[in-house]
Amino acid sequence: MQQKHFSHFFLITAVAIVCSCNTKKAKDDSTQPEENTKANTDYKPAFEGQTRIKNIATTTPYKVDKLAEKLGRPWAIITMPDDRLLITEKSGFMYIYSADGVLVKKVTGFPPVVDGGQGGLLDVALDPDFTKNKILYWTFSQQQGDSTNLTAVAKGQLSADETSVQNVQVIFQATPALKSENHFGSRLLFDKDGNLFVSAGERSILEGRAQAQLLTAGLGKVFKITKEGKPAPGNPFLNQPNTKPEIYSYGHRNPQGLDINPVTGDLWEVEFGPRGGDELNLIKPGKNYGWPVITYGIEYDGRKIGDSIQQKEGMEQPVYYWDPVASPSGMVFYASDSIPEWKNNLFIACLSSMHIDRLVIENNKVVGEESLLLDKKERFRDVTQMKGKLYAVTDGGILFRISKQ
Repeated sequence: MQQKHFSHFFLITAVAIVCSCNTKKAKDDSTQPEENTKANTDYKPAFEGQTRIKNIATTTPYKVDKLAEKLGRPWAIITMPDDRLLITEKSGFMYIYSADGVLVKKVTGFPPVVDGGQGGLLDVALDPDFTKNKILYWTFSQQQGDSTNLTAVAKGQLSADETSVQNVQVIFQATPALKSENHFGSRLLFDKDGNLFVSAGERSILEGRAQAQLLTAGLGKVFKITKEGKPAPGNPFLNQPNTKPEIYSYGHRNPQGLDINPVTGDLWEVEFGPRGGDELNLIKPGKNYGWPVITYGIEYDGRKIGDSIQQKEGMEQPVYYWDPVASPSGMVFYASDSIPEWKNNLFIACLSSMHIDRLVIENNKVVGEESLLLDKKERFRDVTQMKGKLYAVTDGGILFRISKQ
């Protein structure tokens, strides 16, 4: 591993790269409608169907219900074993809602969060044995003593009355900590073996951007850890010196969506790219997904990134990329027969493009795309499914349900 050489190269060349997140709001925090109507570059895809695939339309009649509003600033929504919904709120607490949108509980007792920019209380996942142990896992932006912060993973037990978490432990930190309010990544997902995937962004600033390529750093990575926060058995860099053994894949920018294909068992990820470079990736252990060396995007201010290359040996191509952008956040595979044409399709909550993106995937390639709920004019933050229904939360604090008519 030539990590020192990578470090010197990126930290030197990064000085010449302007990250517009320092001078403008990141795409995650502002709408950019002009990006949604025309392409940002004339870069050529690596293969047919890698971008701007044919539009499709759902033929099954479905309905959209606004179940609740004034949820504050929700970031994640997941389902509970008893068919209720657990929703995180960025300022530092969670809500439990019924499947019909009735507020049941407010859950407090979480450690303090850095509630600014893209930070806050972010994702949540239930322990696979939640019905027995009532343990929650969550990610949050954690303040450090030197005015820096990082993405942290904590666990705790839901109290008997469901109003607080107890016995809180921070089990993992994506180090190093930096002075930034952006690109925390922060999606959580359990695999079939009870290990936990965790995504972490590269924090947007140049110092972090360069470290996305370093196996000695925890920025711009997907990790796989145990319930105790240790490296998961079988991790690709487990026995290699000078690497973080928790790393599962690297070279990511701001990975905000993770889910496992219910048919193949493969891990899929979406990440915020730069302007015109949002990506959908099929994640394989030990692979390098290229950021910031290869990208289909440009800086927010229009300048090219690095050497402006889109392909390089040893770096993975995205299965799909968006230009115009999608601003992808949370996502879920639809694993139900309720709307048969949706079965095993991928649904992605999109922010600046203000819709839920439906992707039809066959043989690990995108073959059709549809934009849902464009008429709502909402920034969709996360989406989940339960019993054939999709549930989504927006930055405007609205809870929607999409179901068959």
